Amino acid sequence: MNIQIFGKSKSFDTKKAERWFKERRIKFQSIDLVRFGMSGKEFDSVLRAVGGIDNLIDWDSKSPEITLMRYMDDKRAKEDKVFDAPELMKAPIVRNGKQATVGFCPEIWETWE
Repeated sequence: MNIQIFGKSKSFDTKKAERWFKERRIKFQSIDLVRFGMSGKEFDSVLRAVGGIDNLIDWDSKSPEITLMRYMDDKRAKEDKVFDAPELMKAPIVRNGKQATVGFCPEIWETWE
């Protein structure tokens, strides 16, 4: 297993995900989503795995950009905006090869073992 956790330093769910993998002694790579973001290939892979950009956006964020994105119809424009501003993504994003989850999803991670 090659686990990557893209998270935010102040995200409670990111800390829970890291603890979940540590408790099971599963090695993972932790990446600060806001500071480092994702590569283009990683972003495309996650989009395919989670079912599109709307599942990746943190709709509960207080950011004014989220309010504007609710009214955007152009999917590609949303993807570009989120790729350029990774703080708009829901955290954690956990990748295992071509599989990925958004948020705290231990029931899915168990099937990866």
